[in-house]
Amino acid sequence: MPVVLGSGEHRYGVVENWAKLPDGWEFRDVAAVAVDSKDQVYVFNRGEHPMMVFDRDGNFLRSWGEGLFRRAHGIHIDADDNLYCTDDGDHTVRKCTTEGKVLLTIGVPEVPAPFMSGKPFNRCTHTALSPRGDIYVSDGYGNACVHKYTPDGRHLMSWGTSGTGPGEFNLVHNIASDPDGWVYVADRENHRVQVFDGNGKYEAQWNNLHRPCALYCCNGAHGPRFIVGELGPGMPVNLKYLNLGPRLSVVDKTGQLLARLGGEDGPGTQAGRFLAPHGLAVDSRGDIYVGEVSYTNWPTSFPDIPMPRHVRSLQKLAKVA
Repeated sequence: MPVVLGSGEHRYGVVENWAKLPDGWEFRDVAAVAVDSKDQVYVFNRGEHPMMVFDRDGNFLRSWGEGLFRRAHGIHIDADDNLYCTDDGDHTVRKCTTEGKVLLTIGVPEVPAPFMSGKPFNRCTHTALSPRGDIYVSDGYGNACVHKYTPDGRHLMSWGTSGTGPGEFNLVHNIASDPDGWVYVADRENHRVQVFDGNGKYEAQWNNLHRPCALYCCNGAHGPRFIVGELGPGMPVNLKYLNLGPRLSVVDKTGQLLARLGGEDGPGTQAGRFLAPHGLAVDSRGDIYVGEVSYTNWPTSFPDIPMPRHVRSLQKLAKVA
């Protein structure tokens, strides 16, 4: 019997060894995941083949992006199955087809904006789209702001600065938008998600989260609900603390907790445990795909244990009826 995580209507069975990789291939860190209208799963990773595509049963279909991406970080897919691939290594967002043809590039490859200048981009992290197709980019490791663009890539505005107050960020790591146009920003090291209107006006924040890293908006009959991937402790002094993650949390649009998946006993490689949830996607049946930056995280979570040659960095959680 598979391990089941969650509670109530938010229960998921762990599907072990889901992805069937070609012989000799590996993911390394899986930074982000997306699912298209055919339930094909796009795995944006930091291995030799940056974009690997699978069917919902885990059968390998194709790869692309070799020689194009420097460091995979975020991926978002629109209603027309266009993929917005955020590369924090070369400071760009590329809009691509499902076969890897680049349709639009925002940012100048290999040319970062000055550190903390508020200008795009310095190690951008993720993208989201407004209901009308405007593009929001979280930016990121070398900035503390969000940028807004027209659908054709023209810069409209930016907001945010470093800090802990409303509209300020301490590592703006992920971003999502809902059908009403609200913008949700994972403010990772401030342990919160901030909520803005479409023009960057601060509206609210969700608390009681631990280093929110991944963020995914699910639209359903009850309105938007969100899955938040939370990292575990990152400092030696609290490394062994329990009930902090890594885990997934399901919340409503006000940030009210609906369910938690894992995280009670800290990080681990066993079924039902996580290392570093970094990217999330959900298919048409409600199954969750979790990308983890496991190789990057290992020395933090297990400083006294040599890292194995292969570490799991992608999980599928199948929704329990």
